[in-house]
Amino acid sequence: MAYPNGVCNGKQRSLSVLLEHRRTDTGEKPLECTVCNKMVTRVGGLRAHLRTHAGEKPFQCTACNKKFSLSNELLTHLRTHTGEKPFECTVCNKKFTQSNDLRTHLRTHTGEKPFECTVCNKKFSASNTLRIHRRTHTGEKPFECTVCNKKFSLSHELRTHLRTHTGEKPFECTVCNKRFSQDANLRSHLRTHTGEKPFECTVCNKKFSQNSNLRSHLQTHTWEKPFECTVCNKMFSRYAYLRNHLRTHTGEKPFECTVCNKRFLRDDHLRTHLRTHTGEKPFECTVCNKKFSASNKLRIHRRTHTGEKPFECTVCNKTFSRSDVLRTHLRTHTGEKPFGCTVCNKKFSLSCELRTHLRTHTGEKPFECTVCSKKFSQDAHLRTHLQTHTGEKPFECNVCNKKFTWVSDLRKHFRTHTGEKPFECTVCNKKFTEAGDLRKHFRTHTGEKPFECTVCNKKFSQNAHLRTHFQTHTG
Repeated sequence: MAYPNGVCNGKQRSLSVLLEHRRTDTGEKPLECTVCNKMVTRVGGLRAHLRTHAGEKPFQCTACNKKFSLSNELLTHLRTHTGEKPFECTVCNKKFTQSNDLRTHLRTHTGEKPFECTVCNKKFSASNTLRIHRRTHTGEKPFECTVCNKKFSLSHELRTHLRTHTGEKPFECTVCNKRFSQDANLRSHLRTHTGEKPFECTVCNKKFSQNSNLRSHLQTHTWEKPFECTVCNKMFSRYAYLRNHLRTHTGEKPFECTVCNKRFLRDDHLRTHLRTHTGEKPFECTVCNKKFSASNKLRIHRRTHTGEKPFECTVCNKTFSRSDVLRTHLRTHTGEKPFGCTVCNKKFSLSCELRTHLRTHTGEKPFECTVCSKKFSQDAHLRTHLQTHTGEKPFECNVCNKKFTWVSDLRKHFRTHTGEKPFECTVCNKKFTEAGDLRKHFRTHTGEKPFECTVCNKKFSQNAHLRTHFQTHTG
């Protein structure tokens, strides 16, 4: 005998089944869990729910022995072994192992978002997405690392984090066999081989291989810099940039090289540095096949082929291929000299100029001639010195074809043709061809005699005069 349902016109095989079925129409949930007070529609549903408290899992997979508290969970799990996907989308024919996955997928076609956040009213197509979103309001982080106790709001974030402890890198590049701890990192890396740039700027149509690079680029159009340094008030477009910048105030260098113990502000700087030990150069120019240890070095190198100079001076409109060269150039307009000597307070516009200058105090001469072992404080001076061994004179006068070892000597010589005397005395306006001649002349006004005889302490205004005098002692 069948029992008709007056609500939905269905028929059930027994009166008890009919009564339970009616509750799905009315929404009635008369059965309460004595542990957590959850209300349930059916007796079978209550029994299954109680197993979540007892930890009872009576349904076991015969393939892998995994156990489940509900029979339908086992049925769904079995499909991971069989590959069965019985639920098919009628719109795009995509198949799914679970009916609720199909229901969620259908909302991508209908645009339906039935799950609404009660805090901010944002809507979602899936209940689990809403649950995850709620944690942004509550701050809940239910997934804890058993090694360092760090907590995460998402289970996959914990799984990824655990690899920092285990060193596991399960994702391997099929081109160069490099391994990664995250699938997303592998996908980004593969684009270095394919050249694919799927992320396009809607303003200028520039394309990028990574979405994060596009987001950073977009701020060059909006000039938005929402992150402010609390020490110096400098603004940044990304929080990561601010975090790195703060270390310039604290001096913190948390990333240490395991080979030489050198420490770095940023992890990418450490990665690049490690290649100086391994010799690895994974970034190759597709034009000339030159290889580089860092991707930014390859980008800069490519401009030697394209002639691109994307960095323009706002004062004189001169363009540059590198941003750091533009920054240095701007100091010629501002007069800024940010690098100060801690010994004599002399200031320089370039850090390399300061490093060279410091050697005048320390006496350090790190550049040694491989022929005669003479040492120099500057690499340029060593290169010039080497020409005394080779006899090379690469700088030629285009008037008389005389050749010189140093470019400075050529410049001085050229003034014998032009008659130019660019160095003028500020006292008597006498002009000179060379700066050294002006310095000597200026001592006739100041009376300065910086060259002293070590035998009789007599002083001279010129070193040549001291040398001549010294011969009166040596005979």
